[in-house]
Amino acid sequence: MIRLDNISKRHGKQILLVEASAGIFKGDKVGLVGPNGAGKSTIFRMIVREEQPDDGQATVDRGVTVGYFSQDVGDMAGRTVLAETLDGAGPVSLVAAELRQLEHALADPARADELDALVERFGEVQARYEELGGYALEARAREILTGLGFADDVVEDDVGKLSGGWKMRVALARILLMRPDALLLDEPTNHLDLESILWLEGFLGAFEGALVLTSHDRELLNRLVTKIVEIDGGELTTYSGNYDFYERQRALAAEQAEAQYERQQAMLQKELRFIEKFKARASHAAQVQSRVKKLDKIDKLEPPKRAKKLRFDFKPAPRSGDDVVSLRGVCKSYGARRIYDGLDLLIRRRERWCVMGVNGAGKSTLLKLVAGATTPDAGEVVLGGSVKLGYFAQHAMDLLAPDDTVWDTLVGAFPTASVGSLKTLAGVFGFSGEDADKPCRILSGGEKARVVLARMLYDPPNFLVLDEPTNHLDMATKEMLVEALGSYDGTMLFVSHDRHFLAALSNRVLELTPEGIHRYGGGYAEYVAESGHEAPGMRG
Repeated sequence: MIRLDNISKRHGKQILLVEASAGIFKGDKVGLVGPNGAGKSTIFRMIVREEQPDDGQATVDRGVTVGYFSQDVGDMAGRTVLAETLDGAGPVSLVAAELRQLEHALADPARADELDALVERFGEVQARYEELGGYALEARAREILTGLGFADDVVEDDVGKLSGGWKMRVALARILLMRPDALLLDEPTNHLDLESILWLEGFLGAFEGALVLTSHDRELLNRLVTKIVEIDGGELTTYSGNYDFYERQRALAAEQAEAQYERQQAMLQKELRFIEKFKARASHAAQVQSRVKKLDKIDKLEPPKRAKKLRFDFKPAPRSGDDVVSLRGVCKSYGARRIYDGLDLLIRRRERWCVMGVNGAGKSTLLKLVAGATTPDAGEVVLGGSVKLGYFAQHAMDLLAPDDTVWDTLVGAFPTASVGSLKTLAGVFGFSGEDADKPCRILSGGEKARVVLARMLYDPPNFLVLDEPTNHLDMATKEMLVEALGSYDGTMLFVSHDRHFLAALSNRVLELTPEGIHRYGGGYAEYVAESGHEAPGMRG
């Protein structure tokens, strides 16, 4: 369906692809992976002809429709969420728009003298809408929007009122409603909660066309894709299997390349020693000459590229008292909406609580109460003895000094730290070399999150309260964070939609539901086994 034949592409001085090739066929579910800036989004843009390769060809078979979801959703306003979604479905959306205009016109007393003509036109347009499958399409659009977390009243409201993250969901709904032959999805889970990710996973699992996606969600790739295409060093390499299989194959290939290189180096050294030893002896001249010619003919292997594993040995957290925080009879409301009514919770040293709940259940509110970012209407929140609390929330990224560079931020937080340790810290959080000189005002959301996490974890508190710490983090940084927090000796209370992060780090689960609060003694994996669902909104 889609072919990349000997593609070469550069952006300025940066070479992205060199004579790279790959094929995508009907029914393929492909994960496109590679380091940030390797060219994943560029490949998508070449397939949909938003960019052209410098050499080679990106071809889509005749008659194949392609739906492309990117992070650039453009401007949305002036239509309902439903109308904006239906607009992705092609010609039927124009008919739907006219049908809505006619409905308004028929209800307008000022146009009563046009009633006969309006009724006649309404009948024609309604028949055309039905012929194009419009009513079934609207039902499908509503189903997709519900799956992506939209409440019924929001679906009928102006799309212009939504935040950027919710507009992303509308853009994704439009593409899914299209039912194209091939879906190209660039980070579709970036702004989704766990319930929506699980719904999307099911939707894409049942999709019969070709699917190519980039994602930092390891679990999604493991469950969904059957093929990985890796961009690395300008080349495209295809692996059959999911993400875990790709990682194992890649590690195996790296080991084999290393061993092959070492064997050749040992052989070359042996031959060179012989030549050096006997080159001055006339009796060995023929043998020396023979070996020199042999070496000239050998294809010398390049030293294998060693993927740098992100790692930083964080300092141990100071010990806290056994009771880290206690919530007693806590009540909290926002207007008429009651979030907590008499909540009691005790968090003890070295417990790692993950908080589960649908949007609006009060997950972030609980973290704010514990961190002291908001106060209860009644009851009390008491921190235990020797507790040093660190709080990560999305708004923390807005507190970075815009004109300070990443390096200024780290040095300002730890003026007595060695330059070497701060450079290592910056490097593992993705700010090597010149990247550390970027001013904070130009950083992306993910980059800002990395700066805040680096500053927090260099000298770690003994109680971490983390609200979606993995948002926008790439796979390598997430892995580093999971590894660092895996050996962390303190206490944690956190919210995350990343199932790998949840399973790796939790040993307690607090589930917030409309029926009440449920506590689970094991971590996320035990919660799934015991409750029978992966998220509170996925019951039954």
